[in-house]
Amino acid sequence: MEVFQQFEFTDHDFQYICDLVEDHAGIHLTDSKRELVYGRLARRLRHLGLGSFRQYCEILKQGDSGEFVQCINAITTNVTFFFREDHHFDYLATTVLPGVFKKYMHHTKPRLRIWSAGCSSGEEPYSIAMVLKKLVLFSGDLDIKILATDLDSDILDKARTGIYTRDQVGKAALRNNRHWFRKDPGKNERLVHIGPEIKELVFFKQLNLAAPGWPMQGPFDVIFCRNVMIYFSKETRQSLCDRFADFLTDDGYLFIGHSESLVSCTDRFKSVGKTIYRKIA
Repeated sequence: MEVFQQFEFTDHDFQYICDLVEDHAGIHLTDSKRELVYGRLARRLRHLGLGSFRQYCEILKQGDSGEFVQCINAITTNVTFFFREDHHFDYLATTVLPGVFKKYMHHTKPRLRIWSAGCSSGEEPYSIAMVLKKLVLFSGDLDIKILATDLDSDILDKARTGIYTRDQVGKAALRNNRHWFRKDPGKNERLVHIGPEIKELVFFKQLNLAAPGWPMQGPFDVIFCRNVMIYFSKETRQSLCDRFADFLTDDGYLFIGHSESLVSCTDRFKSVGKTIYRKIA
């Protein structure tokens, strides 16, 4: 038994939480994440007025769905910023989207579907929308939608607002995409709002990537799933890559995080750039 700061946190407590999170969310927590789990969930213990993790685990065992959601939200890591890994957005603008537009040019009802899987607080899908806006003059017969999903319901609520501090957006993003941001109506100089022409392209939904069935139908031309699979076991990553391939068009693209790789996960994609893959038809 170990005691971390304020609350008793035993090996049994830690293993129970690890098993719960992996079973329900597919997130694989190793011993190296023990202090992270303590730090994230200690806030819930204080909020609930509990004295130990054993008491907290008992609440979870009783099937409190509300607290289970809070537990998963607390464990989920949400680190992102606008145009993160900017080479992805350059490739999207110069190679992927021109090819997709050309493919659909003669369709009677051309459509483009992009999925931001693990969208966190919204910076990624809004960045994708800005790239689209720069390339395309939208017309009524061009149907474009960006699906943005995440497991964390709280972070999705934040994403839907489209409100960020100037520090969160970053000087470069503001300078190069100033047309898509609005000043805060309350005249708070620290805040900026995503413009309506960008927000209308993005649809936020809660989704557990590890769930056996996904409600959307696809197919998607592009999927962004960056810095998400690093939290999954090898078996879950393999299954997820195959499911992504099933949901992509025959020549669709998959973008993953800088510390991730599809090696030993699937043979259904070929590398076309740094952490950029194209489905093998």
